[in-house]
Amino acid sequence: MSQPDLSTPPTPTALDELAARFTDAAIPATEWTHAMHLTMGVWHVARHGAELALERLRAGIRALNAAHGTVNSDTRGYHETITRAYVRLIAAFLRTRPPGEALADSVAALLASPLAAREALGRHYSRPLLFSVAARRGWVEPDLEPLP
Repeated sequence: MSQPDLSTPPTPTALDELAARFTDAAIPATEWTHAMHLTMGVWHVARHGAELALERLRAGIRALNAAHGTVNSDTRGYHETITRAYVRLIAAFLRTRPPGEALADSVAALLASPLAAREALGRHYSRPLLFSVAARRGWVEPDLEPLP
């Protein structure tokens, strides 16, 4: 299967299909990019709210890592603070979007925003704190600027 083109807004059906593949741990490692992480974050937060989205994203990311042969450890795999921080940032971003905006347009807007940069969390976290074992294992509050 070819990598989805996330540079243009995906259709609602395509987003739902991506979410189903995520839930089934059926997204190949080559497709499991930063943009795909964010797309799944937007889909989950928009559909389920931040709290339930976080639970589903945790489970889904861990399952995908296992399917890809990536061990969730103190140095690789699932990262609690990054996941939780992005859920908060995505939720705040979605609150700024026009009422009734199509989810595909929200995804496209987020992917075109500064939040899509890999360094987006650098405004909130110092690198040593963000990449610490404590931050990978559990939630760590930002040390630079509070999250919304």
